[in-house]
Amino acid sequence: LYSIALNSKDALKKARQQLADLINADPKEVTFTSCGTESDNWAIMGACDAKKDKNHIITTKIEHHAVLHTCEYMGKHGYEVTYLDVDKEGIVNPADLEAAITNQTAVISIMMVNNEIGTVQPIKELAAIAKKHGVLFHTDAVQALGNMEIDVKELGVDMLSVSAHKIYGPKGIGALYIRKGVKISTYMHGGG
Repeated sequence: LYSIALNSKDALKKARQQLADLINADPKEVTFTSCGTESDNWAIMGACDAKKDKNHIITTKIEHHAVLHTCEYMGKHGYEVTYLDVDKEGIVNPADLEAAITNQTAVISIMMVNNEIGTVQPIKELAAIAKKHGVLFHTDAVQALGNMEIDVKELGVDMLSVSAHKIYGPKGIGALYIRKGVKISTYMHGGG
């Protein structure tokens, strides 16, 4: 309990509230990370680890490498990964997503906005399909944050990744929104 630490704590609390307000979340649902890549990795790996009885992941062929490489890694460790195709405009067909879900699907990860062509995915519809089947849904919203309105409650997502430097914040800061009630495993152990 000293002034520098208390000032830092207050700044962190304010930043968490600002991000929560920006995406219509509760501040307790926002965890800061080192970057969007860490947030993506944690969402996918944490969901898989928490659902040890499931061994299937669904994503798309056009994801950021933070998602694609994590899925490749999980594939080398016993997970089956389904990579959905997209149409000529880069849109995922919701029927294709629903057809890919099995009783072994642990998590679905589909980006909100593509970082190369700017395609906006129908996240609300895709998340509803995941929910209907009891599957966790993650979206990488790094390219969306600051460029479009994001309301996690309206979208119905379980997890959402963002990065500060995309909205003129400092590099080396990201965040993972984890909806209240969603259980994913931690990736670091020890400490407070």
